[in-house]
Amino acid sequence: MPIRLFLFSLALVLTASAASAQAGDLSGRRAAAVTAAALPAPTLALREAPLPTIETPVDLPQVDREFRAAWVATVDNIDWPSRRGLPVPQQKAELRAIMDRAVEIGLNAIVFQVRPMADAFYVSELEPWSEYLTGRQGQAPAPMWDPLATAIELAHRRGLELHAWFNPYRASHPTQGAPQHETHISRTRPDLVRQYGRYEWIDPGEPEATDHSMAVIMDVVNRYDIDGVHLDDYFYPYPETANGRRLQFPDAESYARAQEAGETLGRDDWRRQNVDRFIERMYREVKAAKPHVKVGISPFGIWRPGHPASVTGFDQYAEIYADARKWQVEGWLDYMAPQLYWSIGKRGQSFPDLLEWWGEQNAAGRHLWPGLFDSRVLPEIGTYEPREILDQVALVHADEEATGTIHFSMKALMEEHSDLGDRLASGPWARPALVPASPWLDPTPPRAPALGLRQSGETKWLLLTPPGEPVRSWVVREKRGEEWTLHVLPGWRLTHALRADERGRMPEMVSVSAVDRAGNEGEVATVAP
Repeated sequence: MPIRLFLFSLALVLTASAASAQAGDLSGRRAAAVTAAALPAPTLALREAPLPTIETPVDLPQVDREFRAAWVATVDNIDWPSRRGLPVPQQKAELRAIMDRAVEIGLNAIVFQVRPMADAFYVSELEPWSEYLTGRQGQAPAPMWDPLATAIELAHRRGLELHAWFNPYRASHPTQGAPQHETHISRTRPDLVRQYGRYEWIDPGEPEATDHSMAVIMDVVNRYDIDGVHLDDYFYPYPETANGRRLQFPDAESYARAQEAGETLGRDDWRRQNVDRFIERMYREVKAAKPHVKVGISPFGIWRPGHPASVTGFDQYAEIYADARKWQVEGWLDYMAPQLYWSIGKRGQSFPDLLEWWGEQNAAGRHLWPGLFDSRVLPEIGTYEPREILDQVALVHADEEATGTIHFSMKALMEEHSDLGDRLASGPWARPALVPASPWLDPTPPRAPALGLRQSGETKWLLLTPPGEPVRSWVVREKRGEEWTLHVLPGWRLTHALRADERGRMPEMVSVSAVDRAGNEGEVATVAP
């Protein structure tokens, strides 16, 4: 190893070791790994040695690939924080507990709601602070902190992806307690916002309104180190009624202006076109800014009744003007997460029938990660036994197209509310898994890392040198006799302790590879420490 590279690696190792001492050893697979005593920080007096590589064995075990995520909903304080105006130290403690629990049960991603209703769970010059955070819209937290920045740091320290979840059009919610802040779009640009039943809604037919929502999303993409942009199932609003009659969304004026400008589509097709253009533009702009940031959408689980033939129910295409199948076919997203919120045996909305149908639409070869309704195991909802979710995960594992699941919501996976998370951890999620690769974002895997060794007493430290590009994760495989042990470490880690197993055996061979931000696993370097 060249001396300059060696000294640079040494400096990084010392920095990473100090960070590890503060955050705890986060390389493990369960909560014990999160809360265990920190690894001792090596000192400058220790013996250093670069390691020559040897031939990588052909029986190298492969790491599982599966997206395992949960939604953390902030609207109406569903998941976090537990109540509005919670003191900041408690807000931080609750957020940390969520991230620790995610690691404990085997998740590898969190989908964190940052914009419930044209407000913000982060420092923003475009929209006011959320009422669900501080208790009053526009009121900054005191002492000041940035929940999104903290969530990203907590997630990445634990090897989790963090996807920022936006609602592009909703401008108010029935659970809102106080009036809108003067900086809210309903006050600054009331001409772009429509009152619809119990909600206020940013009109998707107003170009300036969609420009604003796009600016909000791109502001987060450009300023924060997120791993994904995520939209849920709210496009045009779900139908509202008054006095037993359905209300028409009040966009007659914006439609008339569009017609005056030359629009010839009927009103329903025009509405779908408005949403289509937003989705296509969002994908294009996110990729232009940061190609590695994934774009995901979680639409209502039924595209249209009769697709497949066994399915009846709500028609998102005709009712909320969301042509989710088109977005999937056109490849305007990196993952589709249809909300399959029905049981396996449900007539008219069969989970397996819908899972198969969405897989058949995947002409662009993007990820299919269906959403599951875990919250139905909670007593207040109470229509599922935990076995239902476990069986749904098993069906996804057996499906040819689907490679993961997103779970609504994190509350149902927290230990104090349900044992579902523990059942998943001891069952289908017992082995660590990497997020599936997205080679269309970056087709080139990383090179093999350079490896070194440092001895500290009886502990051997493997030194990991990044292969010239950002590392999302490290895959470390240790061989003892005929047995392999697999570790998935967060990319910021630049050391790995080589320890004896329960039989006192030290690793006789170690293979290490880097995983980039598109999920590509690179070349393997194998050493005999």
